[in-house]
Amino acid sequence: MSKTVCFITRNFGKYDPDSLKGYESIGGFRALRKALTMEGCDIADVLAANGVQGRGGAAYDMGKKWRQAREVPGAHKCVCATPTRASRAPSGSGAAHPRPLPTAGGHDHRRLGRGADNGYIYLREEYSHLRPRLLSAIAQCEAAGHLGENILGSGLNYRIHLYSGAGAYVCGEGSALAESIGGHAGRPRMKPPFIKQCGVFHLPTCVNNVESLSLVAPLLLDDEGYYKSQGTPDCPGTKMISVCGNVKRPGVFEVPFGITIREIVYDLAGGMESEDYPLRLVQLGGASGRICSPAQLDTPYTYKGMRQADLTAIGSGAVLVVDERTSVIGFLRMTQEFFSHESCGQCTPCREGNRHISLLLDKVAEGTHTAQDIATLKKFADIMSSASLCGLGETAQSALLSCMKRFPEVFAVKEEVAVR
Repeated sequence: MSKTVCFITRNFGKYDPDSLKGYESIGGFRALRKALTMEGCDIADVLAANGVQGRGGAAYDMGKKWRQAREVPGAHKCVCATPTRASRAPSGSGAAHPRPLPTAGGHDHRRLGRGADNGYIYLREEYSHLRPRLLSAIAQCEAAGHLGENILGSGLNYRIHLYSGAGAYVCGEGSALAESIGGHAGRPRMKPPFIKQCGVFHLPTCVNNVESLSLVAPLLLDDEGYYKSQGTPDCPGTKMISVCGNVKRPGVFEVPFGITIREIVYDLAGGMESEDYPLRLVQLGGASGRICSPAQLDTPYTYKGMRQADLTAIGSGAVLVVDERTSVIGFLRMTQEFFSHESCGQCTPCREGNRHISLLLDKVAEGTHTAQDIATLKKFADIMSSASLCGLGETAQSALLSCMKRFPEVFAVKEEVAVR
C-alpha cells in the first residue's frame, strides 16, 4: 500500500490560488458544470456509493446527510462550511487543515447545494489571514458567473457569505456555530430541533467541514473509480491528516485508509525527533481525541479499526506525537487547561466537571492523590461524557479516560498516601 496518495491534493501547487483563470486552466469548475446537469439526490448518491463519511468528528454518512437535508421542508435553506471540524469540536491540538483547502482550490463543491440559495463559510480567528483571499475568490466567482444570480445560465441562484468567528472551540458544534453566525454568543442549543431543521438564521442548514466538501468535486469527476480503489473494502478512500509533535518531519499528508498508526509516525513523519526520547503516546483526532499507547501502533487507520482498538473516531485527522520528555499527567494537565478555558459554561457537567478535574489532576501531579480521588476523577469524567449538552463536554475527557486505561500505573496511589 502506498503511504501517500493524491486525490483531494492532486492540484495542490499547480496553479495560483489567487487567480480564477489559473484554477480554470487546470480544469476548475468542470465539476460545477456537471453538477448543474444533475439532481441533488443524484449527487448524494455518488457520495453514498463511494462510502464517504464526514470528516468531522461524528463521521456521519455524507450521502445520507445530504439526502436528509434535502428532504427537510423549507422555502429557503443554506449550506455552511467551516475550515475546521464541523462537528463534535473543531481544530484542537494538531488539527490543521492544509492552507489550499479553504481557499480557491475548493470552489466547485459549494455550488452543489441544490435547494439551498445561500452558503456560509465560517472562518475561525486562527484562519483570519485567509480572509482577504476568500473574499477575493468569492468576488472573482461572482464576476465570472460561477456565483450569484442565474449561475452559468442554469437558473440557479446561490451566494456565498464569509463570517469570522473569535476562535471559540465550542463553535465547531453545529448549533453553536449557527448562533455565532447569527450574531449571538457561540453556545450550543438544546435539541431538537436539529440544525438540519433550524440552523443558521433559523433556516434548514447542512453543515460540513471543508475537507468533506472538497471531496465532492473530484468524486463527481472520478469516472475511473480511483477514490474507491484506495483504502480498504470496509473503509474506502483517502484522508487528510496532520502530523505534529515530537517527530522529524511534521506535516500534512493525504493517506489511504488502512495505513497503520506506526506507518504514519515512523514512515511519513520520519520517526521520533530524538533517539534519546522514545514514544510516550499518540493523540488522535485533536484535543478531544483518545490516546494511543505504543502497544497500539499497528492499529489500522480506518473507522472500524480505530473503534475496535478503543481509539477515537478519525475526526479531524490530527496525529499528535508525544515523546518521553512529557509525562502523561503533564500532557493531561495541558489538555485540561485547554478545555477549562474553552468550555462555554452553559451546562453544569462541563462547567463544573472541568474545574474539579483540573484540581484532581493537580493532586495526581503532586503525588498527593488518594484512591477516592481517582474514583472521583473517573466518575466526573464519565458524567461529563454522558450528560454534557454538546460534543465539547462529551469528549473533553477522552484523553483522560483513555490514559486511565492505557497507563494505570500513572494513577497509582502512593503507599503512604493510601495509609492516611
